[in-house]
Parts: sequence; C-alpha cells; structure tokens
Amino acid sequence: MIGIIGIVFIFVMVFGGYTIAGGKMGIILASLPFEFMMIGGAAVGATMIANDMPSIKHMLKDVGKVFKGSKWNAQDYTDLLCLLFALIKIARQNPVGLEEHIENPAESSIFQEYPRIAADKTSVELICDTLRSATMNYDDPHQVEEVLEKRIEASLHHAQHSSHALQQMADGLPALGIVAAVLGVIKTMASIDQPPEVLGKMIGGALVGTFLGVFLAYGLVGPFAAKVQTVIDEEQGFYNLIREVLVANLYNHAPNICVEVGRQNTPSGLRPSFNDLDEALRAAKAQAA
Repeated sequence: MIGIIGIVFIFVMVFGGYTIAGGKMGIILASLPFEFMMIGGAAVGATMIANDMPSIKHMLKDVGKVFKGSKWNAQDYTDLLCLLFALIKIARQNPVGLEEHIENPAESSIFQEYPRIAADKTSVELICDTLRSATMNYDDPHQVEEVLEKRIEASLHHAQHSSHALQQMADGLPALGIVAAVLGVIKTMASIDQPPEVLGKMIGGALVGTFLGVFLAYGLVGPFAAKVQTVIDEEQGFYNLIREVLVANLYNHAPNICVEVGRQNTPSGLRPSFNDLDEALRAAKAQAA
C-alpha cells in the first residue's frame, strides 16, 4: 500500500508543481507517447539483451515485492521456531523417527502444521539437509555453519539478480532520454524554416525525452530496484534464523536454548517476545499430544 501511495505522491508533486507554476501539460501529453515508445522500448530491449528469459521472468515477478513487501511475517518467524523446536526434539529423543520427516517433508505431519514454510523450497532444503548431515555424523558446527553460509550466500546472489537488473535499467534511462531528446532536436532542425512558436513547441517536445528518462530513472525504476533489494534482504533473515538454530543444535544446546538463540536473532520488528514464543511452543506441544 505504501508503494502505491508513494507513486501517487510522486506524480502529484511533480506534475502538480509544474502545472501550478504555469506549465502546460499539452506539450508533454502530445510528445509523451512517442518519447515513451523510444525510451521505454529501448530500455526493455536493452534488458532483454542483458538477461535471459528466466531472469526476466524472475525480475517481473519480483516487481510485486514493491507493493507486497516481504513474504515472511511475524507469525511465520514464530512458526519457524516452533517447527525447528519440534524437529530438534525428535532428533534428540528418536533419531530414527526423524528420518520420516526430513526424507519426505511433503508427507511430514510436523511440516504440514506449517504450510507456508513447507511450501518454501529453500527453507525446507536448508532444514532437511542440515539435520540429515547431523545424522550422518557430519556434525562439526564450524563446518556445517560454513556450508550453510555458502548456501545462503548463493541463494541471496540469485535473489538479488532482479534488483540488479532493475538498477541497470534505471542507470541507462537518463542516457536513453538524451537519445530521444537528440532525435527530437534533429526533427526540429529539419523544420528550421517554421515560425518561432512552432519551433518552440517542437523543442519543448524534444526536451520531454530528457525529462522522461530522468523521471523514470530516479522517480520510479531506481526506487523499485532499491525496494526489491530491501525486501530480499528482509527475507534473507528467515534463512539466517534457520542457520542459527541448527548450528546451536549441533553444539548440543537444549532445544529451548536453540530456539531462544533463533528468537534473539529474529529481526527486531518481527521478533516474538519470550512469553509469546513460550505460549506458542506450549500450544504446539499440546496439539502434537
């Protein structure tokens, strides 16, 4: 919602200020379709050259993050801690019984209690692969933490591609605006024999290209890229929490201590209180019983 409000605010302030100052929207509106075709079309074409089709689809999908925000909310973090607590407890009490949950998480009764987490492939793989490694005696906390760190970095690198592609587009838009403006000047020079009032409108139309390129770059596409990057960083905190809890488990801390480590590493705005988490764990235990 805040993203939509921001876009409306930009347009109202820019064009409202221009109109109040005595500017005429007619010149902008008359030139806008042609300038947008040149600038926007060139920007899209350049993006297609620089990226493959899966990357473009990923970028278009991630644009929605500007309006939706992070896919993880405070309840998801609490659910994740409850899920990890249940799995760690089983791993301590009945390592053989853990296999049915980590080998086939889609059919696991524990994972099914938290469908939003179970639907996230990255989260499920991080949890199951790490717990599986522990059952194979690959339980050096330092080695596991290093492996998890590399996996999370690889996931982050892939997720950041959308924001990088959008930022590259934003960087190129001002130059493409100049290209459109130069073409407008060339068109004007071809009509140099026209009266000043005609030439003035033609030059004004040409300058719309420069305006549009800069406006799109710094008013829309650039902020979109920054917002996507911010949301990706926020979502990455979810996977970092998985790492912290599972590494704490490898140090043989009690399950309650492991989830407390995770709680304290939860982003502040999404962190459940100690009492809230304790109540959630009690409720999960009662439901399991």
